[in-house]
Amino acid sequence: MSPLYRILSLAAASALLAACATVPQPLQGNYATNVTSLGAQQGSANGTAVRWGGEIISTEPGQQSTCFYVLGHPLDDQARPTRSTSNDSQGRFVACRAGFYDPEVFARGREITVTGTVQGTMSRKVGDYDYAYPRVEANVVYLWPKRPMVVNYPYGPGWYDPFWGPYWGGPYWGGWGGFYGPPVIVVRHR
Repeated sequence: MSPLYRILSLAAASALLAACATVPQPLQGNYATNVTSLGAQQGSANGTAVRWGGEIISTEPGQQSTCFYVLGHPLDDQARPTRSTSNDSQGRFVACRAGFYDPEVFARGREITVTGTVQGTMSRKVGDYDYAYPRVEANVVYLWPKRPMVVNYPYGPGWYDPFWGPYWGGPYWGGWGGFYGPPVIVVRHR
């Protein structure tokens, strides 16, 4: 094997590995993976460094800091909250960070990942129930871009009509109705 081939192979492998470094730089580090917000409600996780994420329930700016009330979800290999159809909630938590964060930008339903230290719990009403929110003193609040929602118009996601096209006359069987063009894919941001 020639030296040039080895160098190019190493460069290509390095580029591929760099592309696989998936956790954003602000969220990298060593965090307790066995501590969830449900487990931290008992108060045994005080002082533990965590990386938690989920969907924002509400954002409340104060005089010195902004608190994010979050419905926790497991994180994927990018440290982004997972989205699944099953109920995979890891409970609620509150993350507070110094400074002002706009509630219109950090809006309900947006995904965030926070890193910081667990600092006890704080009680807050959820309906008529007193809920003990584990409190994270956050040093990073990472707002994820909105996920695109793909809809295969006009039939919905995952549906394919083998008779759609110029030879079959559009969306109807047997060539009635003419050709209306290919299906339209609509992308909406949540």
